[in-house]
Amino acid sequence: MTATKTPLLDLCPTPAKLRALKPEQLRQFADELRTETVDAVSVTGGHLGAGLGVVELTVALHYVFDTPYDRLIWDVGHQCYPHKILTGRRDRIRTLRMGGGLSGFTKRSESEYDPFGAGHSSTSISAGLGMAVASRIKGEQRNVIAVIGDGSMSAGMAYEAMNNAASTKSRLIVILNDNDMSIAPPVGAMSAYLSRLISSKPYLSLRHLAKEIADQLPRPLRNAARRAEEYARGMVTGGTLFEELGFYYIGPIDGHNLDHLLPVLQNVRDADDDKPVLIHVVTKKGKGYGPAEESADKLHAVAKFDVVTGTQSKPKSNAPTYTRVFAQSLIAEAAADPSIVGITAAMPSGTGLDLFGERFPDRCFDVGIAEQHAVTFAAGMATEGFKPFCAIYSTFLQRAYDQVIHDVVLQHLPVRFALDRAGLVGADGATHAGSFDTAYLGCLPDIVLMAAADELELMHMVATQAAIDDRASALRYPRGEGVGLELPDRGSILPIGKGRILQEGTKIAILSYGTRLGEGRRAAAELAARGLSTTLADARFAKPLDEDLVRRLALEHEVLITIEEGSVGGFGSFVLQFLATAGLLDGGLKIRPMVLPDLYLDHDSPAKQYEAAGLTAQHIVRTALQALGIESAAARA
Repeated sequence: MTATKTPLLDLCPTPAKLRALKPEQLRQFADELRTETVDAVSVTGGHLGAGLGVVELTVALHYVFDTPYDRLIWDVGHQCYPHKILTGRRDRIRTLRMGGGLSGFTKRSESEYDPFGAGHSSTSISAGLGMAVASRIKGEQRNVIAVIGDGSMSAGMAYEAMNNAASTKSRLIVILNDNDMSIAPPVGAMSAYLSRLISSKPYLSLRHLAKEIADQLPRPLRNAARRAEEYARGMVTGGTLFEELGFYYIGPIDGHNLDHLLPVLQNVRDADDDKPVLIHVVTKKGKGYGPAEESADKLHAVAKFDVVTGTQSKPKSNAPTYTRVFAQSLIAEAAADPSIVGITAAMPSGTGLDLFGERFPDRCFDVGIAEQHAVTFAAGMATEGFKPFCAIYSTFLQRAYDQVIHDVVLQHLPVRFALDRAGLVGADGATHAGSFDTAYLGCLPDIVLMAAADELELMHMVATQAAIDDRASALRYPRGEGVGLELPDRGSILPIGKGRILQEGTKIAILSYGTRLGEGRRAAAELAARGLSTTLADARFAKPLDEDLVRRLALEHEVLITIEEGSVGGFGSFVLQFLATAGLLDGGLKIRPMVLPDLYLDHDSPAKQYEAAGLTAQHIVRTALQALGIESAAARA
């Protein structure tokens, strides 16, 4: 991007410089910012459509408010790339989602303009309210603005925060970024006029005076007057629900029209009322970039692409993705069993349930960004004899942990959890890594836990889950492609709690849980080349643990290495617990559990992440040699 193409953007590396521009220059500035965003994401890939939809809103917010003193919080963070360009990070914007580069989400350690980190949805209002209350207690005159999308408003946490906000008497401004509706031009003009009117100081002062007068009336008349004013405004502008939650509602207004945005934001900024405000802004996802506007998903998440055509350069693979294999396996099971249903929380394409929904539209349910509801909804269906498959990313199921415990496992309901994105996830980084599910589910009584080593095992495990009708089960599998195995039309049911041995040896045993099995196979080959006979086994199940297999490996080998794509407290811990209680650690067995390190790994390629985590074939070999004292002896020599 040359300076001649973005002259205003070049002059404004920070919001302070932006605020020196004249209002009539902001339209050109927004156009330049949109162009820069498209160009940058074409190089890096990432979330495009959401950011394009809030370019004007981003400019208006930083122009009107004194960021970073005023706190600006972006919910989820998919839409934050224009914000990053504008807040001193333009020179690094082409490192998005790369190792050592900028995060794809807001991140506190990255910039003072990111007051709250994000990656999961519906947290912004709660965080913003906490900041607003803290500012009030400290006596600071600080604005706190939370920008939340209409999709994120489907989560109960957003309403919990809004319900609490009015009682705190703290300044909180919520921007509802609604990209799922449209305003016809005449309605938009009238809405903008009304929004300016009801957010203006004269109106607010008059409303305050009317309130004082009404307070002198008898209680029945006072309540009637207050409700009459609220409902009158609600009939004209909408927003009655938000008014009932204690917010002062303004909107809807055109989020791409700076002449509409600026006066409303300025009025709200200058108001001295301590009632929380909700500004309803209507935007268009992918706005201003033709290929995004024409795409069904508005190019929400993209690989590198050609700016002119929008064509993405996705690498071709001979193997299907694990997500697609899961979807096809579930479809095969559902074709044979009409009681199978699919449930997801706003991730139909991410989990493959969009394919299931095309085949079985009446048996597929997307409940929105509401994981807690999704789990208990599945539990309710299970009570009536259905077989719900609840397909949720590993990292997102964390949001519904109480429901998993109380509503599913405690009641022995056969809800089947399909945990996509297990393990490390590359460019999406720590917020999306599926690191903890084995640990947080493994401590629950009577739940079946499985991890697929490859796409064929995934098929078998989907079939196995369909057959489990007396308790909950969870199946984990990673992001990305399988290994290219030939697949049958339908999976086979596995014996519950039984692993398998793929290679027999006598000296070292490698027991894998999940797709590190491929690294285990390479490690076994290298160890064999060194004259060290090695057994390779696939645990398949973490619960119930295959105790016979673990006992045999412990008794017949000098070294036992467990490896998994999860945190401490998972599969390796279950193996250690069994070995200790069975007295199998007393004979000199050298047990070495290999897990993800006790830290959050930043975004990078998955290969580099696993290298940093110490979970590659090379690390397995090194662990075995050190356990035998071979490598350390060589080092001393």
